[in-house]
Amino acid sequence: MSVETLPALVRQAAAVHAGRPAVVDGEQRLDFAALAEAVMQAARAFLALGIARGDRVAIWAPNGWAWQVAALGAQSVGAVLVPLNTRWKGREAAEVLARSRARALVTVVDFLGVDYVARLRDCLARGAVDGDLALPDLRHIIAADGSGAGALDWRSFLDNGRAVSVADAETRARGVMPDDISDLIFTAGTTGQSKGVACTHGQTLRVFRTWAEIVGLRPRDRYLVVNPYFHTFGYKAGWLACLLTGATCLPHAVFDVATVLERVARERITVLPGPPTLYQSILDHPERGRFDLSSLRLAVTGAATIPVELIRRMRAELSFETILTAYGLTESCGVVTMCRPGDDLETIARTSGRPIPGVEVRIVDGEVRVRGYNVMRGYWNDPVATAAALDADGWLRTGDIGALDERGNLRITDRCKDMLIVGGFNVSPAEVEGMLVRHAGVAQAAVVGVPDLRLGEVPYAFVVLRPEAQVGSSALVAWARDEMANYKAPRHVEIVDALPMNAAGKVLKLELRKRAAAQLP
Repeated sequence: MSVETLPALVRQAAAVHAGRPAVVDGEQRLDFAALAEAVMQAARAFLALGIARGDRVAIWAPNGWAWQVAALGAQSVGAVLVPLNTRWKGREAAEVLARSRARALVTVVDFLGVDYVARLRDCLARGAVDGDLALPDLRHIIAADGSGAGALDWRSFLDNGRAVSVADAETRARGVMPDDISDLIFTAGTTGQSKGVACTHGQTLRVFRTWAEIVGLRPRDRYLVVNPYFHTFGYKAGWLACLLTGATCLPHAVFDVATVLERVARERITVLPGPPTLYQSILDHPERGRFDLSSLRLAVTGAATIPVELIRRMRAELSFETILTAYGLTESCGVVTMCRPGDDLETIARTSGRPIPGVEVRIVDGEVRVRGYNVMRGYWNDPVATAAALDADGWLRTGDIGALDERGNLRITDRCKDMLIVGGFNVSPAEVEGMLVRHAGVAQAAVVGVPDLRLGEVPYAFVVLRPEAQVGSSALVAWARDEMANYKAPRHVEIVDALPMNAAGKVLKLELRKRAAAQLP
């Protein structure tokens, strides 16, 4: 029988997969029974702090075993998880903590040289002086990796939990219901203020049980989770999917190609999902041949468009048996459509597959609309934004432009706001990007619009070349004019070492627009 809450899942996994490795994180190795015990200790500790059902508990930390234990411990007492982006500065984190009215924060004092406790306190000190920022609801800060000024270290946090009985913690955990909110994940906020997306225990488990079944995640798999835990891809399609299937989760805190290659070889990794840029970086790494990557069997990725050549190279040059693409957004609990094993290369590369069971997709005036059990309960404390996103019949406006083919496969062309209008013609940046990467010397491309007196706006392309490629900007402009309609061809091509990305692997188009504008007269 399928469980419908995360604390029930922890208990079930401990019983079904007893003795099997659940988390491998450096020297810290937990089997499923030990993970359940660690989660219970964290739950008792949160109860000792006075965390009540429905309180928000935030985590601002890199991928690691403590992240999982803290999240599940908080959710086991009925709290709502609020993941924070590790790339955020103090003010960005403080704003989400304030808007979610988080009661507790689990963080770290040393990640890539950053003390997050100090970063937050410095920000709050400045905010107190300016009178524009305060966190009256935040009562507890726990440092998972040591101790910081004003923060409770992890060991002391757990020791405090001894005052709460196991029976009391178990009673609280069994009181968590499928319709209770499990997490608030704040949207990326690359343009304007982010919004907190509320999803429940029941829908989360149903979505990712389906996800795991479709991709074929197995109990014996060893899953390297490079995608950040604060994002749905790393959290729900990452460690949570492992908990659902009995696969072993190996958290990876910082993406570095050489380190990933070494870890895949040493740990015999079988599952490696990520954005297309992850696979492109691996394929193009000059020392890839030194590493034994033969254990790899499953890749899951997604983007508006993926070059067919990338999928071919992943199959031919790496050992992936299954390569699938998918589409989803935070507001859909992370998943809407998925390709299926056996789909041809064109389907995998050019589309994001069919809707998962129980989910409907339709196109209205070019925009993708979604309805089903996976749709969020709403934006946290924002009824106006919720009403704008969800209509009376339960259809979610995704803000994505797309089309359905005759087999029901969804093809995403771009975000509504990213569609360019060049001399009256609609131009999809994703389409132009897909055409540019067909050039033998181009590894990655991103296209934005820049103002033009005659045409209103024109495409401006940023291009990352393949290693050892010898091609200039003017040659790429000329090639584009030969390969695509004149209104689609970029008027400007700028060659860069790398595209700016957020932690989820998405290109920061706003940053590129600013950079392009600065280059023009």
